[in-house]
Parts: sequence; C-alpha cells; structure tokens
Amino acid sequence: MSKEEKITNNIKAPNKDLETLRINFPHCFDKDGNFQLEKFKANLTEKEINFSTESYGLDWLGKSYARLLASDPATTLLKADETHNSKPENANSENLLIKGDNLEVLKHLANAYYEQVKMIYIDPPYNTGKDGFTYQDDRKFSAKELQNLIGVDADKAKRILDFTQSKSNSHSAWLTFMYPRLYIAKQLLKDEGVIFVSIDDSEIAQLRMLLDEVFGEENFVAELPTIMNLKGNNDEFGFAGTHEYTVVYSKNKNNALFNEFSVDEETILKSWEQDEIGYFKKGAPMRATGDEDKRENRAEMFYPFLIKGDEITVLEEDEFSKIYNKTTKVFDDDFLNELKKKYEKLGYSFVLPFSDGAYGRWRWGYSEKNKERLKYDVIVNRNGEGITLYKKQRPELGELPSKKPKTIFYKAEYSSGNGTAQIKSLLGDKYFSNPKPTELIKDLITVGSNSDDLILDFFAGSGTTADSIFQLNVENFGKRKFILVQLPELIDPKKDKSAYDFVKNELKAEPTIFEITKERLLRAAKKINTELDSKIEKLKKELPTEETKFEIKNLEKLKTQNAFKIYETTPIWEDYDFEAEQFDSSQTLFDAGKPTEEDIKALLVTWKTNDNISLSQELETVDLGGYTAFYGNGKLYLLHKNFTTENLKAVLEKIDTNKTFNPTSIIAFGYHFESKSLRELSENVKQYANKKKIDIDFITRY
Repeated sequence: MSKEEKITNNIKAPNKDLETLRINFPHCFDKDGNFQLEKFKANLTEKEINFSTESYGLDWLGKSYARLLASDPATTLLKADETHNSKPENANSENLLIKGDNLEVLKHLANAYYEQVKMIYIDPPYNTGKDGFTYQDDRKFSAKELQNLIGVDADKAKRILDFTQSKSNSHSAWLTFMYPRLYIAKQLLKDEGVIFVSIDDSEIAQLRMLLDEVFGEENFVAELPTIMNLKGNNDEFGFAGTHEYTVVYSKNKNNALFNEFSVDEETILKSWEQDEIGYFKKGAPMRATGDEDKRENRAEMFYPFLIKGDEITVLEEDEFSKIYNKTTKVFDDDFLNELKKKYEKLGYSFVLPFSDGAYGRWRWGYSEKNKERLKYDVIVNRNGEGITLYKKQRPELGELPSKKPKTIFYKAEYSSGNGTAQIKSLLGDKYFSNPKPTELIKDLITVGSNSDDLILDFFAGSGTTADSIFQLNVENFGKRKFILVQLPELIDPKKDKSAYDFVKNELKAEPTIFEITKERLLRAAKKINTELDSKIEKLKKELPTEETKFEIKNLEKLKTQNAFKIYETTPIWEDYDFEAEQFDSSQTLFDAGKPTEEDIKALLVTWKTNDNISLSQELETVDLGGYTAFYGNGKLYLLHKNFTTENLKAVLEKIDTNKTFNPTSIIAFGYHFESKSLRELSENVKQYANKKKIDIDFITRY
C-alpha cells in the first residue's frame, strides 16, 4: 500500500509560478517533478534570449531559508473552538479569528482562500529594538539538513541557524521572518487585490525592496507618510517624529481599483450645487486649452453655441457641415458671419471659442449626445466682457461627491493616542502600546475594498481591523468579512502587569495577547449591537410604515454580522511512521484514546480547508449504515474506525438514490483502516465508478 502523504505534507502554499512553468515548459521538469533550471536557461538561449550576469535586487543572509519556509509544509492542525462557534450569534458567521503562528495559518488558508481576499492590512513588528521583535522559528534543522535543503555551504547554514535560534532582531532576521508570510499572502489576494503595510523608519527601506520582490516593482502604488503624532515625538534624535508609513502595493496594478473618500454633507453644501441631475460645481472652461487647442487641430470641435436665457443649443446638421470643407480643409468664415447675423436677429447670443485673437475649439465635438449634454452640463457665466462657458464637474453617476486620497495621510483622529483611548474605553485600561485607531483603518478599508469584500489581517494585535469592519458595516450597511490571525504570545508580567492581571484574573484565561484580541472583538461587537438595539426599539415605537419596517429588518441583519468564529493551530499528535503492512490486520495502530475524537475533528477541519473548503462552510454529517462520515464540495471523508462492507454498500446506494450526494473524492484516514480493507475499498470504488461512467477518486491519507 502506498501512502498519499503524511497528515500535513500537502498543506503548503500552492506555487502557481511553478505550475505556470510546468504548463509551458514541461520538458524542463524531471520525472520526479523537479524544475531543471539549466535546461530552462538553455531553452531560452536557443530562442536568442540573453541572460544578464548583473542585476539589481535584494539579498540577505537567510533568503534561501526564507524561501524554504514559504514552501515547507505546515506542522500543525487546525482546530475549531466549538464552545464559542456553536453559540447562536456565531454559528453562521463568516468572520474568523485564528490563534496561532501566522505562517502556519497562512499555509492552512492557502487553498481554501486562494484569490479570495480583496484587501490585506498588516501592522507587523517594526524591528525598532524596543518593540519586542526577535526572530522566532519553531522549525528544527541540523546544519547538514539545511545545507542539503537550500543548497548552501556549511558555514552559511550555521550562520543562518545561529540567527534563527538566537532570537536575532537583525535586518536579515526580519526579512527572513517577513518573506514567507508576504509570499503566501500574495496568493490569497484576488487579481484586483491590494495590500497595506504599516511600518516606520527602522525597516521601511527593506520593506519596499521586499515588496518589490514579492509583488513586483511595477505593482507599487504608494508610500504614504501617515501622521500619528502631529506634536512630534521628542524622544527621536535630531527631529521630532510625527509619522509612520503605510506602504501600498497591488496584486496586479492593471486591475486594481481604489475608492475615493465620501464628502460629508457640510462640505457638500459649501462646495457643491444641485440641479435636477444631481450635485455639480464649476469645472474647466468649455474652450479647450493646451498645445492642440486651435480649431485647425480638431475641426469637428469648432462650432457656435446658441444661448437664449438659460437655453443652450447648437446649429442643425446642414448648417454645421458648411462651416468646414473637409476636402479643402478650409473654414468658411463668411458663412459663419451670416449665421451670426441670423441667430442674433432671433435673440440668440452667438458664442464661439475665441480668445487671444484666434479661434480655438470646444472640449466637446458636435454630436447628438453632446447636444443633449448642453441642456444640463454647461454653466453660462455672463460678465461685462461677454459670456464664458464652463463644464459642470460632477461626481460619479449616482454617487455623492468624493475626493481622492492624498499621499500624505492625515486626520487628527489618526493619533496613536486616539487608538489607546479606544482600547481603554472598551477594555478599561491601556493594554497595547500605540494601537492603530479605528479611524485610520476604516479609511484604508474604504479606499482598498468594497462593501462585501473579504479582508485579511495576519498581525491582528489589538483587533482594530475587525472593530473597524464592524463599524463600517453599520455606517453604510456593508457586508465586509474578515480573517484575523494572532499569535498566543505570552504576556510578560514584569513588563505588562496590568495586561497580565486583566487576562488572568478578569478573563480567567492564559495571559496571552490573543485573549486580549478576542476580548476586544467581543466587546466591540456587544457595544455596536447595543446601539443597534436602541435604534430598533426607537423605530418600533414610531408609527409603523413600510420604510420603518424595512429599516428595522436591515438593522437586525447588521446585528448578525457582528460575530466571529474562532480556530486555532494545534500540534499534531504523535506520528507513527510505519507502513501498515508491517502489522497484523488486528493490530491497533494507536494507543487507546489516540487520536481522540477532538483530534479527529481537528484533522477534518485541516483536511477540508486544504481541499478548498472554507472554514466558515460546515460539512454535512452523513450516516452510512451506522458509520458517520462527513461530506461537502464533492469530498467524502472517512475518518473513524470500523468501516465495513455494509458501510461501503451504503455509500454506493446513497450515490445512486440521492442526487445531491455525488462525491468526486473519497478520502480515508489510513491509520483507522486495515490495509486489506483499504485495497478492497479502493478497488470497489473504482469498479463502481467505471460501471457508472463517473469520476470518483479514492485517496488514503496518513
């Protein structure tokens, strides 16, 4: 019997670049699927593509190790917090809070959420030397193993292991830490997706080069100085520090879309007027400007506007066509003067694009469409010198006026002190240093996503991203969803006694940062739902109308969005590394109680996520003649012991009789099956599939 894979060997970030190469250059791979670089280079050289020996790029001690970490399998399982998730308010939530090392979590998410995320926001360690960042790596390699895995000499392998095991905060350590996380995160982004990264001067240069490498220099969008303390931090050398940075990259700049900020009502009243079409303000003059603004440049854009009172019109087609002879390319100014006399006698002002002693042209050509636009999209400005025409500048159709975000990101509300106050208001004290305020994150989310998008933050910290999403959804009836990831980092009672005591004594939990993140989300949701309940009760006291009924229904719906499910990474139980054929069919493969029912559930969550089934999607429990299996998205999971021939018959009968039950893969946990049973099961499934002319794969996993 051959094993498909170990429990998590297939849980890794998909390498789509390698897949692209395999599709287009299959001859550059050996029989084991290894990419042959020299053969690839030779192939391109044959096509007269030259390779430069000199290039510009980012290199550091540990880069090859960072690439290994990006492709190395996950070493954990994913487990649901069933107590929390089964509560009515959480049961159907698509919001996720995941406890664990974010590199592990990203690997677990890589398949189920591949190209599903519209926006990523992260606030990673700044590596200031004071922020507590030290390189932490649970993966254990000997120097010899590392040499073989990443192709470096013994000295370099030792130096890499030294900083991974010595809690280094060097630039190399930080880059090694960040690279695999950003590499996998990119794959989770939609093609039109964007990433925002908060950082300060300590690593801004390295971050830019790293993002250039991962996302491509061509996908750089902006580096936004973000004012966090307008008064300035006098602790900094030479200058009082006022800002951090928000670095913005897109997955694919050609497809990326960014939103503008809405303009508040007061600003609208000051800056905008309103007509029967909507909001407008004075825009550019109707007379064209620039290098090609003469009538000779665009003859079809030279003609008179006829103005009487508030009415603006143009000539009929037969008159317009005589102004310019397309054959001789000459304007008939005599005919133009005749027209002027004619329409002035009829009471029209005869307005031509004339300035600086010469005829120019309009911004609009002569057409039926533009003729209609004259009725509502032109401003007539009369003064002592005559008439000047302007375009009406409008916002996007159907939208309120908006303004483009500026490259200096500043509002008084962005103050880090404001973020601290928000934490204190919810939790009762300051438990985070310099947390981001919701106003900043809400603005970034507004710019980088739409109302029904999925947003990822894998350095969740105080949980500001989730709180901001809760608030935004209420403000504009949005349906944004989030995935937050936070390491269960232990709180040092010597450095953060108040936070330690809060978690241990008030929350009755292990004193970790994750518990504070979780509590912030719970309290933020409760606060918002209390406010929504107040609005609902007020509406219920009013005279019932269709409008109030509709509003109450929407508010009730919003309440259901202020919830989340919790998952966590958990170590794999003892892995018995043997082939089943080595044992009698009666041999118990696990000691009593190993794996437990809880372990099986974790295995199921892990496998389904790896099989492209989202964490928020529940699997169907299926009774197969007394044997409990799990089904979803065409995958049938057989994880328990004691699967018999009768249970197999029940599977096949269910496929025959139930149109909604059509598994394309049957996945068995090999340790819970005798090797003989696995062979029989595989053969019977294959025979049945051939007979029915359907595709069903039988897969054994360990």
